[in-house]
Amino acid sequence: MNENKPFQTRNRNPRSNRPRRQDSEFRKDPYKDKVLDLRRVTRVVAGGKRFRFRVTVVIGDENGTVGVGVAKGLDVQTSVEKAKRAAKSNILKIPLKGRTIPHEVMAKFSAAKVIIRPAVPGHGLKAGGAVRIVLSLAGVKDATAKCLGRTPNKLTNALATMKALAQLKAKN
Repeated sequence: MNENKPFQTRNRNPRSNRPRRQDSEFRKDPYKDKVLDLRRVTRVVAGGKRFRFRVTVVIGDENGTVGVGVAKGLDVQTSVEKAKRAAKSNILKIPLKGRTIPHEVMAKFSAAKVIIRPAVPGHGLKAGGAVRIVLSLAGVKDATAKCLGRTPNKLTNALATMKALAQLKAKN
């Protein structure tokens, strides 16, 4: 060792006096996320048009926890981050019965109407669009779902699915 340099420990940052971050400080997010919808929103002002982005994000741990968040921002990346934070504040814990849901549920949100039925193991997830994304991130592997409303709006279909999942009760 060089006698001119003071002794440095391994966990010290050589450029500052602060200790280095440990691996535990870089906690990995337990949730997987999926951008469900991305829209450009236009507002007309005196100088012309202002563009913003509205993002709908679904997050879930594929183990009974799911959330939907909506946010607007000046660019896509900031609006996605804001939507993730909004989804984390709207987390819903659902009871699972193996790989499926305990019983049939039906919910209506705005123009969207969704029905979700349990299925036998090995049946698979038979659902379309936003309902499929929400159910798969919630951890439902075997179920049948149908959008009975006529709206193609992914946001309202996802929120109707969340409303239906909130009705689930654990069967003993």
